[in-house]
Amino acid sequence: MSRDPRSGRALAALVLLTLIWGYTWVVAKLSLDYAGPFTVGALRAGAGTLALFAALVAVRRSLRLTAPLKTACIGIFQTGGFIALSTWALVEGGAGKTAVLIFTMPIWTLLLARLVLGERIRGTQWIAAASALAGLVLVIAPWHLEASPLSKGLAVLAAVSWALSTILVKRWRGSLSADVLSLTAWQMVFGSALLFVIAALVPERATQWEPAFAGILAFMALVSTALGWFLWLYVLEHLPAWQASLSILGIPAVAGLSSRLQLGETVAAGELAGMLLIGVGLLLMSLLNWRAQRRLRQEG
Repeated sequence: MSRDPRSGRALAALVLLTLIWGYTWVVAKLSLDYAGPFTVGALRAGAGTLALFAALVAVRRSLRLTAPLKTACIGIFQTGGFIALSTWALVEGGAGKTAVLIFTMPIWTLLLARLVLGERIRGTQWIAAASALAGLVLVIAPWHLEASPLSKGLAVLAAVSWALSTILVKRWRGSLSADVLSLTAWQMVFGSALLFVIAALVPERATQWEPAFAGILAFMALVSTALGWFLWLYVLEHLPAWQASLSILGIPAVAGLSSRLQLGETVAAGELAGMLLIGVGLLLMSLLNWRAQRRLRQEG
């Protein structure tokens, strides 16, 4: 049996997407050399929003806003809260470590789905959650009182904000836009507006408008946001969701490696052990998704 060439292209797209979104954490860290975190977050989200709407026009997708209040609520968490908290976390935290903490999102989604949606957590899912949470404790290391927990706490809150937006999408799926790209663009409008308000209200150092900073913003808007979302939609269209979810494992790994190579960031032994435990938990979640989808295909 010959292999579907589209699946091969989708796997290549998944690898490229993982590299782009992983390296974006290093780029976001570098952006803080030129502006405060809230200004960076607002400019990043605003530029990304414009890029997404340009992409919608280019591919002739609908620009219609569906369920504005619900879309706004999603934007507050998915773009506003997530970008504000994650960028603030990068001020003192390493790019790789921050990415690992933020990509505990699937575990928080699992726990929040139990509380908000009443979804059951089954045996192996508890093991995945326990592994990730144990790793989280090792990375945060609350027993090291001399170390500031602010950056790590902000990264975890960013993960929770992302998970909350996922729960809202699941809860309101029937009334939201069926076009993922359109929904993403519109929720970014509301999230970006919140970020610009925060940037206007919180005192920060003056922004250094240099060519390097303009290049960073262009990368985050055109490559990380516009191209990244196109690749993600292509991957979802041609690969099973469990394969697509492997990017959740790859992105923090790319962020950690690239931050070590470019920024010289190092990780203590305890933090490394915690990051590995988080990786084990996320891998278990991916395997469980694969098994569930295989069962659905067999039943269908």
